[in-house]
Amino acid sequence: MSGSLRQRMASLHTWAGLLVCWLLLLMFTSGSASYFRDEITLWMKPELHGAALQPASATQAGESAVQVLQQRAAHAKHWFITLPTARTPYSRATWSGADGKLQTALIDPATGMELPAARDTHAGAFLSRLHFDLYYVPPQTGRWIAGLCAMVLLVSLLSGIIIHRRILRDFFTFRPGKGARSWQDAHNAAGVFALPFHLMITYTGLVALMFLYMPSAGQAVYRGDKGALLSEIYPSVGKPAKAAGIHAPLAPIGPILEQAQRHWQGRTAGSISIANPNDVNARIGVTRAAGLELSNKQPAMQFDGTSGALLASSGDTTSTALAAHGVLYGLHIARFAEPLLRWLFFICGLAGTAMVATGALLWAAKRQRQSSIGTRLVQGLNIGCIAGLPIAYGAYFWANRLLPLALAQRADREVAIFFAAWGAALLLAQWRPGRAMWRWQLACGACLLGGLPVLNYLTTDSHALAVLLTQQAPLAVAAFDLTVLALGALLAAAALQLGRKPQRTTATLAPLSSMQGEAK
Repeated sequence: MSGSLRQRMASLHTWAGLLVCWLLLLMFTSGSASYFRDEITLWMKPELHGAALQPASATQAGESAVQVLQQRAAHAKHWFITLPTARTPYSRATWSGADGKLQTALIDPATGMELPAARDTHAGAFLSRLHFDLYYVPPQTGRWIAGLCAMVLLVSLLSGIIIHRRILRDFFTFRPGKGARSWQDAHNAAGVFALPFHLMITYTGLVALMFLYMPSAGQAVYRGDKGALLSEIYPSVGKPAKAAGIHAPLAPIGPILEQAQRHWQGRTAGSISIANPNDVNARIGVTRAAGLELSNKQPAMQFDGTSGALLASSGDTTSTALAAHGVLYGLHIARFAEPLLRWLFFICGLAGTAMVATGALLWAAKRQRQSSIGTRLVQGLNIGCIAGLPIAYGAYFWANRLLPLALAQRADREVAIFFAAWGAALLLAQWRPGRAMWRWQLACGACLLGGLPVLNYLTTDSHALAVLLTQQAPLAVAAFDLTVLALGALLAAAALQLGRKPQRTTATLAPLSSMQGEAK
């Protein structure tokens, strides 16, 4: 590259962003939705909505879960219990069956009764995995691709800061109806609005998987001993002893949870793992529930499974490096965040989506008079990703309500419908990448997302009206319905705007031409 620093950064910003912008749209949208992963999962499992109305203490929930496991899986090798939270109001008991496969029961923490079998769905976990695994590719490959996109995004953000000398002034500048100039104003505003969030979320995403991207340091320090490295990153209370094959009654779980709560100064347990239950070598591990601290790393305690005596504890104090890694990772996943802060993160994620989308549209607007294959390809990808992704998300949620409950591999069918809908949108966009296709796909996404509250009303008793009028359903259900309704309304407004006759304008602007001119 020739020219001044800002000219070189302008070229880098344009082309680096273009190469990964469509995958970044997928990562931003799915990552933003992941902040409400638990609420989405609850919405997609209406059979569990009744449990949200019966709160219970962690001790009560743990005791009821152990009772169910004693009845269902007394001879299993391992039990795993996830205790309820305000966002997930039921207990989850998992055990390894005789065939080695994991089985799960969901339990009402207040009554101790098993909840009705919920529909088979990947729910919010699919969106979370889509964010960094890209789902159908091998997990490690997907994480490498996601990491590469994050690295390019970080370069684009830093180069964007360099080329914007009037960054705050640009934030307050918007000139509608001016073609490419309007897209540049929108791109600037979306980027500056949540710039600290964009920098934080990109950097912490890379830190979260730093040992995958930069393994050399760990291999050198630990001399290739991966187990030692992992035990340092994820400290545990030690490996459980092997089963002795001698029956012994399991110690009551209630006093153990109360002892752990006292040790953690009133903080409750979040999960329980029991190795070799009903064996003389049984071990009970208790991990603290996540709280308001930034770090995602939680301390744990291990107890003798027959006497209830404390054997070991870990995580009460950590090294500076481990604490820093936990804080940065915790910032990325934001499990510490209260509802208002999670909404702020969600809105900033949508701003990131808008930043990437307007950047891609800006590139196409600069070259709208060109008729090359590359320009047509970019225009089609813009339509298929910007307008097509809402169609895919809408189809995924509609499939959750409409697919037969007894359908084999039902959860995988929902995911297949997501990718089929997105693939169809991408193919149609390449067939005719024009204004009419934009309008049609935006309208389709508006109908699918905006129609979800109506679909929920017709297929369940726990819909938004039931929450708002009778309070007979979780508040998260109403929040989901109202959110998708608002998103559908925004898409409908965009489709209507495109339906208007375009105004002729002579104002055209290359995405970065004015900045390049200033840099000369």
